[in-house]
Amino acid sequence: MIEKFKTLFFVKCSLISLYLALTIPIPFISIGNLKFLSIFIFVLGLYLIINITSDYVETSNKKISYKTSFISRTLGRKNWEIPWKDIKLIKKLPTSQGSKVYYFNTTRGDNFLIPQRVENFERFISIICENTKIEVDEISYISPLWTYKLLTFLSVSMIIGELFAYLG
Repeated sequence: MIEKFKTLFFVKCSLISLYLALTIPIPFISIGNLKFLSIFIFVLGLYLIINITSDYVETSNKKISYKTSFISRTLGRKNWEIPWKDIKLIKKLPTSQGSKVYYFNTTRGDNFLIPQRVENFERFISIICENTKIEVDEISYISPLWTYKLLTFLSVSMIIGELFAYLG
C-alpha cells in the first residue's frame, strides 16, 4: 500500500505567512512604473514559496521516496528513492541549534536525510520501523511544533499591522 506524507501544515503556514508579512508592503510602496513589476514579482514569489513547500514522502511495501517539485529540483533539492532492503542503519547527527537530524545509511554508503517535517509523523516513523526493523523511537520533529505556530502568529500579526497602517 502506498502512503503519502505531505509537508507539515504548520511548516507551510509559517513559511507562507512570513513571506507575505515581509513582502505585502512592497507593491503598495513601489513608485508608478515599478508597481506592475513589484506585483508580478510578489505573485511569482508567492507561487515559488507555495511550490517549494509542497515536497512529500511516499512509502510502499518495497521502498521510500522523497518527491520534490520542478521548482525545488531547479533550486537544488533532489528526489530520492531507497528500497527498504538497502537501508543498513539510521545515523543521527546534532544540529547547531541543539536538535538532531537523522539519515538513512544504505548498503552502498549513501546517506539520505530523513524528513522530519511531515504530517502524520508517528505513522511515518512506524512505517520506517516496520520496514527496516531498526528501532526509531527517538526520532522526532526537528523542532517543536510551537515554534512554527509562533512564527505563523507573529507573521499574521505583522500582516494585520501592515493592513491597519496602510488603511489608517
